[in-house]
Amino acid sequence: MMYSLLAQLILILHLAFVAFVLLGGLLVLKWRRIAWLHLPAATWGAVVEFTGWICPLTPLEYWLRAQAGEASSPADSLVQYLLPALYPSGLTRESQILLGLLVLAVNLAIYGWLWRRPRANTTRGAK
Repeated sequence: MMYSLLAQLILILHLAFVAFVLLGGLLVLKWRRIAWLHLPAATWGAVVEFTGWICPLTPLEYWLRAQAGEASSPADSLVQYLLPALYPSGLTRESQILLGLLVLAVNLAIYGWLWRRPRANTTRGAK
């Protein structure tokens, strides 16, 4: 039971990380310091896709599922919807490269817009 719960938590963490990699630049609109976390995460995400590497969370999740005596694709309702989002069937090398390009394009667009956006005057007492 504990291994199964941990596997589900890793799956949710993994999905949250993927969302942060793709769209975390939007958080920078509100909190600029998030860029220090987001840029390395986005770089990691793009590198994983371009090189075909496996994120360390994937084997950890599979190991936890094996320890729980589960198949890699359990019928649990949470997992049955989240798993295909992270590990789509038929994922090819070409689609991984397209996903890497998507990560780059989305983040370049967000950061490009941020960079060109006029900054609010942060000087106190300035008129």
